[in-house]
Amino acid sequence: MGYSPTLEALIEKFRSLPGIGGKTAVRLAFFMLNSSEEYVSEFANCIVEARAKTRTCRICQSLSDSEICAICADETRDKSLVCVVENAKDIATFERVKEYNGVYHVLHGVISPMDGVGPDDIRVKELLARITADGVREVILATGSNVEGEATAMYVSQLVKPFGTAASRLAYGLPVGGELEYADSVTLYKALEGRREM
Repeated sequence: MGYSPTLEALIEKFRSLPGIGGKTAVRLAFFMLNSSEEYVSEFANCIVEARAKTRTCRICQSLSDSEICAICADETRDKSLVCVVENAKDIATFERVKEYNGVYHVLHGVISPMDGVGPDDIRVKELLARITADGVREVILATGSNVEGEATAMYVSQLVKPFGTAASRLAYGLPVGGELEYADSVTLYKALEGRREM
C-alpha cells in the first residue's frame, strides 16, 4: 500500500478487530499517529489494564473488576429471577430499559455443533449450580433468535425444569411502529405466538 512496515502493522492490528474494514483501519491508524503521545499512552494503558483486571463474576459469569459484579452484589435485585444471555455485552441492553430487576447469567456463547461448540463449552453447569443453591424460581432465556440461540434456549429449558424452575423465552415479533406489510413470515409468526391478552 505504500505505507511503512510499522504503519502497515498498526493498520493490520486495527483491521483484525471485529467490524473494522480496511478504510476504517487506515483512518484509526492515522488518528493514533496524529494524537498526542499522552493520549496514545493512556489508550494503550487502558487496553492493558482492562485485559489484566477484568475477570468473570463467580456468580453470574459476567465480566467484572471484582470477584462479584455490581449487579450480583446489589441486595435490591430479585435473585430468584435469572435472565440468561449469550454474552456479557447483552446485559447492557437490558439495563438500558431499566424495567428488569432480576439478575443475569452469561453463557459465553451458544451451542453450535458446526463451530465445535457443545454444552460443555458454555457456562451451563454454573447456571445449574446457581439454581440448586439460590432457589431460582424462573430463568428467562434471552439467547438469539437464530438456530443456535433457539437450540441453546431449548437445551437449557429442558435442564432447569426438573429443578422446579420455570423457563420462559423472550417474545419476538413486530417492532413498535412497524407495518404489517413489511414483516417477514417468521417475524409475523413469532408476533402471533407471543401475543398476550389485553
